[in-house]
Amino acid sequence: MDSMVNITGTWLGTYWQMGKPTRFEATFVQNGNVLYGNILDDGYLGEATLQGEAVGRNIKFVKSYISTTKQRASVNYNGTITEDENSMQGRWDFFGMLGFENWEAHRNEENLEDELRKYITVQVPKNVKELEQSSTR
Repeated sequence: MDSMVNITGTWLGTYWQMGKPTRFEATFVQNGNVLYGNILDDGYLGEATLQGEAVGRNIKFVKSYISTTKQRASVNYNGTITEDENSMQGRWDFFGMLGFENWEAHRNEENLEDELRKYITVQVPKNVKELEQSSTR
């Protein structure tokens, strides 16, 4: 029996279209096998919602762009999650209409740590020495 993967969290990724990479940030929320969340493209299409499922190490989801200026484009993503659950890769397509292209993503641990550090730096009181002594038991 495949142990349940959990991909909840922030991921950084890239998808390729006609050889050109577009970076994106995805936030996945996983509940059992069900996935939902959102994606922000570093491109003119911008923000999208996602909905899909992760079964074993297989992932599939539909990305739907929110933009109201154009038709709500939906993109189909399929892929595989690595055993350490820290990266995934696969193919995406407009439901088979324009052929298949590659995408990949990895967990955004580094960024989270940076954010945390910024937050901690802001919160640190004046008497840091005192604080450090109390924390080194």
